[in-house]
Amino acid sequence: MNDVSSWSKINIIREKDRPTIKDYIHLIFDMYYEFHGDRYFGDDLAITGGIAKLDGMPVTIISNVKGKNIEENKQSNFGMAHPEGYRKALRLAKQAEKFKRPIICFIDTPGAFCGVEAEQRGQGEAIARNIMSFFNLKTPIISVVLGEGGSGGALALGVCDRLAMLENTVYSVISPRGCATILWKDSSKEKKAADIMKITAEDLISFKIADDIIKESSGGAHKDPEETAYNLKEYLNKTISELLEKDIETLLINRYNKFRKIGEFFEDKSSL
Repeated sequence: MNDVSSWSKINIIREKDRPTIKDYIHLIFDMYYEFHGDRYFGDDLAITGGIAKLDGMPVTIISNVKGKNIEENKQSNFGMAHPEGYRKALRLAKQAEKFKRPIICFIDTPGAFCGVEAEQRGQGEAIARNIMSFFNLKTPIISVVLGEGGSGGALALGVCDRLAMLENTVYSVISPRGCATILWKDSSKEKKAADIMKITAEDLISFKIADDIIKESSGGAHKDPEETAYNLKEYLNKTISELLEKDIETLLINRYNKFRKIGEFFEDKSSL
């Protein structure tokens, strides 16, 4: 859709005025009633979730939360969820299944929080349980990458029937800085890593991991949030209508096969 380099896209999604889920909720949905807590430990403000109406249709929203200043980011832990955030997400997803509401997940995180307290409360198990459970939810699921989708923290909200990415977003197993640190022991080489990792929306489409690219306003979503929100809303309405036309068993089979195909390979046995 565009020829902007991976590094340039990363700089676009790092713009301090780039819209977050808090902007899009009010631009896209008629109402939003937020739910809190995981019913095990507490409420993680790095994940927001609740019931909304999309042109009058009830849907469940689950999203990473980022801030636009240091105070907002401290409150939401810079978009890095603890295990209770993922457990809250799963609780709301199961509620959506019970009441037959489509689920819309918005992904915008550098990854799950990797602190000692998160590990003590079962971070890996919480992410794994989300991945496993989302495969079997008997309701349509759409996931949209709003900024960065990093590692298992993103994949916990990324098991879906349709994965879309805003055109300047990235989706990767590790951040470019983390990749540079591992490969070259030098985090300052993150630009080099970004350009070789194949993490843009166009790359993910070519790998058949992402399904659709949603156009942003010229220069990035922060230039005209309303235009980007309009494109997002159009996509959500169209895609939900398409998914609701399919029977649940077909959705579940397609969802399973969609992820089983990731990482396909072949063996050259000619030299054996």
